[in-house]
Amino acid sequence: MAGLEEPFADVRLFPDGFSLPELKWRELLFVGAVRAEGDAFVRDPSRPLPPFRVPDLLPPGVRFRARADGDRVRLERIGRAGL
Repeated sequence: MAGLEEPFADVRLFPDGFSLPELKWRELLFVGAVRAEGDAFVRDPSRPLPPFRVPDLLPPGVRFRARADGDRVRLERIGRAGL
């Protein structure tokens, strides 16, 4: 069906977060779905988020630390925004 995007599946889960290919991370930053807030990143719920096969990867209000991990970016949950 035209116009429907297949959910993104290349996500590796960890107890404290997950990792994505660097290109997907750059896409999230480019479309504004994720933005810097101080020394962390947060989901911007006013911007579109591409569909992911794993639900609730980037819930609004949760802060993430991002670090390079080879050709991927690892996102670790570090708390709630504003705390």
